[in-house]
Amino acid sequence: MFILKILHFIIAIAVIVGVLLQSGKSAGLSGAIDGGATTFFGKSGKRMEDTISKATTVAAVLFMINSLILAIF
Repeated sequence: MFILKILHFIIAIAVIVGVLLQSGKSAGLSGAIDGGATTFFGKSGKRMEDTISKATTVAAVLFMINSLILAIF
């Protein structure tokens, strides 16, 4: 039970970080962090945003599953 609570906390932090790193409506992660360096790196900023989006989705699903398991116990 204690392990599930610690895992829940870690997943919650991952969801928070993932959401905060998500791109906004106007500028994404590439514009916020690299400050225009995408002209040098090409589309790596877009790939990074896609990876963060997928990781956040996975973390959110794990968070919901872990919440259900904790609620049952």
